[in-house]
Amino acid sequence: MTNPKDSRANVVVDARSWQGELGALWNFIGYDEINYTTTPEGKKTLQKFQDFAARPYHVRAHHLLCNGNCRSTPKWGSTNVYIEDKQGAPIYNFEVIDDIFDTYLDYNLKPFVELGFMPYDLADTGGEYSYGDYRHGGWAYPPKDYDRWYDLIYKLVEHCKNRYGRREVISWDWELWNEPDLDFYWQGSIEEYCKLYDYTAAAFKEVLPEGKIGGPATTGPTEGSQSARWLDEFLKHCLKGKNYYNGQTGSPLDYVSFHAKGGGFPKAIRPEDDLTSVKRLLSQIEYGLEIIGKYPELEGIYVNLSECDPDGWAAGGVGDNPQLNFRNTEYYPSYVLTAFKNLLDIAREYPGDIDALTWAFMFVGERCFEGTRSFTTRGIEKPILNLFKMFAKLGHKRLELSSSRSQNPREYADDYGLQEDPLIDGLASVSGDNKVQILLFCHHDDWTREGNYEINLEVKNLPFKKEKAKLTHYRLDADHSNAYREWLRQDAPDYPSRAQKEAIKRREGLELLEPETKVKLLDGKFKKTITLPVHGISMLIIE
Repeated sequence: MTNPKDSRANVVVDARSWQGELGALWNFIGYDEINYTTTPEGKKTLQKFQDFAARPYHVRAHHLLCNGNCRSTPKWGSTNVYIEDKQGAPIYNFEVIDDIFDTYLDYNLKPFVELGFMPYDLADTGGEYSYGDYRHGGWAYPPKDYDRWYDLIYKLVEHCKNRYGRREVISWDWELWNEPDLDFYWQGSIEEYCKLYDYTAAAFKEVLPEGKIGGPATTGPTEGSQSARWLDEFLKHCLKGKNYYNGQTGSPLDYVSFHAKGGGFPKAIRPEDDLTSVKRLLSQIEYGLEIIGKYPELEGIYVNLSECDPDGWAAGGVGDNPQLNFRNTEYYPSYVLTAFKNLLDIAREYPGDIDALTWAFMFVGERCFEGTRSFTTRGIEKPILNLFKMFAKLGHKRLELSSSRSQNPREYADDYGLQEDPLIDGLASVSGDNKVQILLFCHHDDWTREGNYEINLEVKNLPFKKEKAKLTHYRLDADHSNAYREWLRQDAPDYPSRAQKEAIKRREGLELLEPETKVKLLDGKFKKTITLPVHGISMLIIE
């Protein structure tokens, strides 16, 4: 590993300079395969979030209203909530949905209810498509009867209110559809989507007037793109358009959702060189906020980036494209932390709240470290999960942090900052018990970049009167908190033996870089020099 010519950085944290509430914009996860929720593997993964989460995570999944065998496969799921009898009368069955939502609540999680896709007996396919799985688009069509769609939403929301209580259900986010600007997910026009939204919002508000309903969950907006046009037209409709349900002006909109991705990796055995881009992801977010900003009526409206990821194909693995191996490594958490830190900076300039959902979960039966976008693999925690454990340790108040090697990825000359050295930046916070947390990271979008950086850290104005404090120092890099590297050392087995799995799991958790120790403070200051590799993350807690 070679070091850059200038391998030093100075980082200063002022524990007296509060920058407002830090929040927890990362407390959202999601996945396509809704029936994975209730599998033993799914429950074990949800249990992990319950074990470390400081506040409940919100969970979004596709296919809530689809028909099938109620056994998910990659990019497909079903619940059979709605069918029609031979006479065409609706039959509602909430059993599978109950099991899914019960599971979330059992693990102190909250449903982020994505209302989609179209039930088989409601889909207006014109006989053109079969329904069976994600490759066939019957589920992507508008309803043949909008009144029956209204009744379905009404009965679903009413059922949830009666089962879980009004107070609980109004704390959930409810969202219509997923990425309707793509014909893969929506075979109708934008006008038909707006009509579906009007009927959906009317049914929802009839049951829960104070509940939160939003959309349109479109793909990452860029200038001149269809996704940008759809987002704009949807907002205009909700504010000024004729409501298809009641003929009045506008439609209820409690929050706006859209997606942001840093790249895409198609199926390719010998792929062209490509990378993920923090700049690309942040630019989509900024442009989406710019579209929202066109409408003064929406000033400060809550924004949920209901998918916010380095790339766009969660179910793809290294067998589909070898470049997807980055999801197994320390690069994935390094990317996410860099993106979320910059998103927090953007959110400080926005008058409302912004949250971001990581589209990752687990996959039943996959080979070990398959490379899918997931938190666990065959029951083994991947490095990305350790980043979320670090997030959970942050306090509620953000502190001022400055770095001599910070960069704004949105100002890169190219999408990846290839002309730039790795950036070094961080987040700092303080909790109610006066613990101070510093999350430092070194990142470059090029996952082949290597090197070590010497960071001179100074934390001033610590809220302690004593001359000594306890230091806890966690590290996530190629050699720490990284079960993937141990898997490689165990000869990378597709299906590890019991002994191999035990060895791998011993390295899966969040690991200390050094033993907990007492450190001296001088005039309320703490100083330390640490070495951080590219794509490495350090978390220091001073108390």
